Amino acid sequence: MSTSSTGSTTSTTTGGYTLSTLTGSSTPQVTGLSSGLNTDQIIEELMATKQEPLTNLENQQSLLNARNSELETIQSQLQTVQTDAMALLDPSLYDPTQTVTSSNSSSVGAALTGSTGAVEGGYAVSVTALAQSAQRTFTYSSPTSDDAITIDGQAVTIKAGETATSFAQAINNNSSLDVYATVTQSGNLVLSDRATGDQSVSNPDYISVVDGGGSLTEITADAQAGQDAAYSIGTGATQYSASDTVTDAIPGVTLTLSGVTGSSPATVNISAPTMSSSNVSTAVQQFITDYNTAITTIQTQLSTTPADTNGTETGTLYDDQDLKNLLSQMRSAMYATVSGISGGSLTSLLAVGVSTGATTGSGTESASSLAGDLTLDTTSLTNAITANPTGVQQLLGGWANSFSSLVGTEADAGGTITQRINGNTTEVSSLGNQITTMQANLTDQENQLVTQFAAMESALSSNSSESSWLTQQINAL
Repeated sequence: MSTSSTGSTTSTTTGGYTLSTLTGSSTPQVTGLSSGLNTDQIIEELMATKQEPLTNLENQQSLLNARNSELETIQSQLQTVQTDAMALLDPSLYDPTQTVTSSNSSSVGAALTGSTGAVEGGYAVSVTALAQSAQRTFTYSSPTSDDAITIDGQAVTIKAGETATSFAQAINNNSSLDVYATVTQSGNLVLSDRATGDQSVSNPDYISVVDGGGSLTEITADAQAGQDAAYSIGTGATQYSASDTVTDAIPGVTLTLSGVTGSSPATVNISAPTMSSSNVSTAVQQFITDYNTAITTIQTQLSTTPADTNGTETGTLYDDQDLKNLLSQMRSAMYATVSGISGGSLTSLLAVGVSTGATTGSGTESASSLAGDLTLDTTSLTNAITANPTGVQQLLGGWANSFSSLVGTEADAGGTITQRINGNTTEVSSLGNQITTMQANLTDQENQLVTQFAAMESALSSNSSESSWLTQQINAL
């Protein structure tokens, strides 16, 4: 018997009969048969029976990997929910905040300055003038040769043949200059101070231009000095600012002046420092959104039933007892009573508007309500904050601490889910070793069957050859 290999095919020759087995296939290809039997099919069916235990191990391994994938998804979602709950423990979430509004924001804008707050109250702000920049206007003649000029003592060159637009761009791109340049439709060049405000006292000769070459000729009638913004607070005296952004008119507030108010002052209202119901609502709603996502994922895994009678499950965590217990505990925690709340009747999240929603108009619960999805009634939460801000903080903080502990036991690193994943991973590895060993044994058994059938065919062929020779000799006699 001899063996040769070509490409991915291994051929075995026994007594002149060749059996070839394709690498990676359990089906041997047998040619030159003497028995008339379909040897390929016989070997394939024998090996299929022996393959069943291996297939079972591979299915177990696939199922464990699928479970780990789903467990990792659930763990990640639970950790997000836990983070959201922990955010409700952050003291800064409940820090008093103020709001500032203006009755005429198109003329007077108002915003808090820094984090120190402002004095509560209403302020009448009258604006009689806005800050303006000083400006001078010049006719422009393009020089035939370079023209050296100075603007407020800074040297500038007008290049030979340069247009007014090009020269204006050069000025605007020169950060060492204290002016901007604009070209009018008539082709004149307007220079304006980069800073607004009346600078006549410190710089009476504003925007000083010296041009010996005659490229620029001032139109003196169009000269305009800078102007300060003029405003008053209440019945107070008129105040002035070089900028339309005023930071010292109302302590803790920045005013942005953008128009004169005329006979109707803008009223700037500053609220008393209170807990921000908007900030708290946003944090609670974020928790609810992520909580609903997590329980939907868990419910989907628990309720997806086996697909057939062979035990193949499309829901890899179908009826998982650990997750069923967790889901029950999470739902119960949403309505748990929190003790030690100062004043009022705040004892559970129901008191601040967290629930599974009201019944529908027909008196039945919605599908999301039946699924245990949470909703937030922001009006109830706002009312609770208004009535008892300290109690709301204590309620949410106390509840969040307990809920975070509950979820952490399951989802933290080293928690129940991690232990399950690690256990499954160990089992997957063990199954992998068993599969490797079984695959090697099956390969040996297949090769043995190929060899045995080849020997049988060889023997049959030899007997057939001897019988044929004897028959020939007898006939010859």
